Amino acid sequence: MANHKSAEKRIRQTATRTALNQSRMRVIKASLKKVETAIASGNKTAAQAALREAQPELMQGVSKGVVKLGTASRKMSRLSARIKKLAA
Repeated sequence: MANHKSAEKRIRQTATRTALNQSRMRVIKASLKKVETAIASGNKTAAQAALREAQPELMQGVSKGVVKLGTASRKMSRLSARIKKLAA
């Protein structure tokens, strides 16, 4: 257990930030899951629409420090490539 006021405050801040980051990750994962299901169904227009909705969520995660920029870029690139293959 913490012995100093500052350490107790850090424990409280960590708990709050962890909860917030978990919430942000749930939103990101849910939006990516929508894209995945649209791709799996083979509906290109729905997949493109879901990707357009997922991109701001993913980039907001980058700006908040929940996801790294390279990870977000890789996910967007791979999903868009898979959507592009649907028509071909």
